[in-house]
Amino acid sequence: MLADRFGGQHSSDDPAAVVLFEEAVLGVLAHRPYVAQALERVLATDASFTAAHALKGLAAIVLARGELLAPAAAALHSARLGLAARGGTAGEQYLVDTLAQAVEGRLEQAVIRLDARLACAPEDLLAIKLAHSFRFMLGDTAGMLGTSNAILPAWSASQAGYGFVLGCHAFALEENGELAAAETVGRAALHHQPDDAWALHAVAHVHEVTGHIQRGIAWLEAARPVWTRCNNFSFHMAWHLALFHLEQGCHDLVLDLYDAEVRPQPTDDFRDVANAVSLLWRLEQEGVHVGDRWEELRTIARRRRRDTTLMFAALHYLMALVAAGDTTAAGELVEEIGTRARSGAGSQSEVAATVGLALAETILGLARHRPARTALDRLARATPRLGGSNAQRDVFVRTLAMIAADHGDRASCDQVMAYRARLRREDRFVGLVANRLGLAEALPRAS
Repeated sequence: MLADRFGGQHSSDDPAAVVLFEEAVLGVLAHRPYVAQALERVLATDASFTAAHALKGLAAIVLARGELLAPAAAALHSARLGLAARGGTAGEQYLVDTLAQAVEGRLEQAVIRLDARLACAPEDLLAIKLAHSFRFMLGDTAGMLGTSNAILPAWSASQAGYGFVLGCHAFALEENGELAAAETVGRAALHHQPDDAWALHAVAHVHEVTGHIQRGIAWLEAARPVWTRCNNFSFHMAWHLALFHLEQGCHDLVLDLYDAEVRPQPTDDFRDVANAVSLLWRLEQEGVHVGDRWEELRTIARRRRRDTTLMFAALHYLMALVAAGDTTAAGELVEEIGTRARSGAGSQSEVAATVGLALAETILGLARHRPARTALDRLARATPRLGGSNAQRDVFVRTLAMIAADHGDRASCDQVMAYRARLRREDRFVGLVANRLGLAEALPRAS
């Protein structure tokens, strides 16, 4: 058995392959663009390297595209062959078991398998990052924080990747409202690991939630040498920068950032699409004309109208279709979400049934000029089930508040805004909603 420096255990007898796998893991931790190529180099060196096959499959799962389930299943098959040929280590077995659950759409079960691994091996950094990532997709912020709290006592500054562990912990703290601690831990993470974009991201979230706009802009601008080296996560960091400028009402600057850094390429990655859709949607809520920018997003969303692999992604596709006026394709996507909700297949069917379908029908109602049939405040409180961060889901909460305001439903609007106020300090959107209601007084604020 050979061990890598991040706590992984491998049945390979080739030290060169293990070193190459370490590079792939570092790419995952630092959100670098070379992970796929690094895994291919591992497999070119040792074709039966089990962890490389498993990580290749898990990387496909995280992309949440229906057509990638087959490659993920193929990677699972290859990983199982590796286990059979060499017996496998406990570290390899957990990766294979995690991938097996994920291929079946059982993300909660995948996380349970990761937790079991961490209970025995809290120093396994890849397991930590995977558990954090899957919980992010599931919206399980409490579990995210529970995991980082549980494993941190086993870590010290002398261990490789300690800063990345702190980066995960910082983000978990922020999403659970422990903002001062999140900023402190995030800065400590960067002290130990200056290239940890996730820790940078966590601190940016703190500045956004607390309304420290200038500090947020300065933070991201100073960190450009780090986050611009990332994979498409760089687009998301630019999205955060755009949100700070949007809060200042700098609409032209936001559109420039959109074109140059948020959406510089017409990619099909749902995370990139979500950045783009939610930013344009916010701009239009503020009365800003965004030109023909919806059209390329509509093309992608129309192509994805049958894909309900991840509700978070599907709802952003739906928003693009509604914004572009393609009600036919939008209706087809809502029908697909309904089918997923009734299927009982995998964790996303439950998400569709509990919040996805109702929210989709509400958004489609904007295009069809039909009033919402669901209690908007209950729908807002259910949005964490969609996954993503509080900042990402805010576009849905804002939309529910605007729907209530536009229908003159003061009670529902107050309830939605009260929920939103528990997640962030008052911002310019509060005034926008008040104006839509024709109110001079403020709407509910955070206590």
